Amino acid sequence: MIAMSIDEELSIALGIRTLTPDNSKIFKGVFNLLHVHIDPDDDGPGLYRAIHAVRTFPVSSPETHISLRHTDEDSVECEAGVIVDLSVFPMEAQTLVRASLDQHYFEFRITQIYRIDWKFNLLFFDVETDQGRTEFEMRWQVGRAQHYGENGMLLVDVFDNRYMIPDMDQLSRGDRKQLTRYIYW
Repeated sequence: MIAMSIDEELSIALGIRTLTPDNSKIFKGVFNLLHVHIDPDDDGPGLYRAIHAVRTFPVSSPETHISLRHTDEDSVECEAGVIVDLSVFPMEAQTLVRASLDQHYFEFRITQIYRIDWKFNLLFFDVETDQGRTEFEMRWQVGRAQHYGENGMLLVDVFDNRYMIPDMDQLSRGDRKQLTRYIYW
């Protein structure tokens, strides 16, 4: 008898189809859309077309437990399966899944804060990001600023765009002071 890991036992108990390089193949198919073929031994139709990837734990585990989703014939979004660890897949499949994730989880990375102003219960930011210098407005509310990982912060603007500071210690002391003047929760 082969011993199962706790993750495998939990997946079976919850009815989650775990995808591995042995039982599935991720590839670009018709119209350059992402497809996954799952061995017919598993439940399901085998080939899932036009899938997209969704992180189940986007902050704490962005490279693990990735749900591959598709739309069924009734236009309902369903899960084809879950990739427990993306790093075990071939590099080509990893690249395709990460590209799908990047489309779904686009976010600016803040590298410098030039100015933050508070008016009308809004915070007005002037920042440098990985995409260049930009300005955005954020409601001054608890839910609009969230802790991100060990020492990061995620800011959500009035249009629900995401601005991430991966590690607060990477900001200058003045930038951190300016930010914590307004965001202290």
